[in-house]
Amino acid sequence: MKNNSHELSPQMISHITVHGLLLWISMGFLMPAGILFIRMSGREEGGSTKAKVFFYLHMLSILLATAGAVMSFRNFENSFNNNHQRIGLVLYSAIWIQAMIGFFRPHRGKKGRKVWYLVHWILGTMTSLVGIINIYTGLVAYHKKTLKSTRLWTILFTAEVSFIAFFYLFQDKKEYMEKQGVILGNLEAAISPHDQESASTNNQIQRHNQKELVPEPCAKRNALRNLFD
Repeated sequence: MKNNSHELSPQMISHITVHGLLLWISMGFLMPAGILFIRMSGREEGGSTKAKVFFYLHMLSILLATAGAVMSFRNFENSFNNNHQRIGLVLYSAIWIQAMIGFFRPHRGKKGRKVWYLVHWILGTMTSLVGIINIYTGLVAYHKKTLKSTRLWTILFTAEVSFIAFFYLFQDKKEYMEKQGVILGNLEAAISPHDQESASTNNQIQRHNQKELVPEPCAKRNALRNLFD
């Protein structure tokens, strides 16, 4: 087997490493983490400190990805004869299209806001997912170029992505789970025996009133109205 690592200068290997790290940090961490954090801060006001921090982290991922793109165009042979380079070119374009869509978003309540949100969400999610996939293709390309093992980096990246994905799914259910175990128990503990007796009496009165209000059999029109009531 021909050793391709002898054909690459130490400086070129350094450029490839820095390029990979920039795209890992931007597309493999900050971009999906930014999506997660912005979603978590959805209840925050637009001008809050937390929302601003999450927004700046999101923008930082775009700048780092741009720096990685500039490095690839200036220092590498871009024949675009492999999947990593082709996907990378599409990603660089999608990132800035997504950024422009974000900057020119309609204000809340205005016409077109729903369409903008749908496009921005779909394009952003797809860009993040394809970026993660391209990091794996980049690790494969690095191994082919240098013949250095990338197994450890692949394991670390997979663990990171798995954690982000788990946290993304978990944060939606966190509030619901807390309500099931804490709020219900607190309500039961806060109700005194006297309150429980009063509540039981009120429930009996309500059931009795409901029985009295049940309409007599009548025409189909009234039966349908009772059904919808």
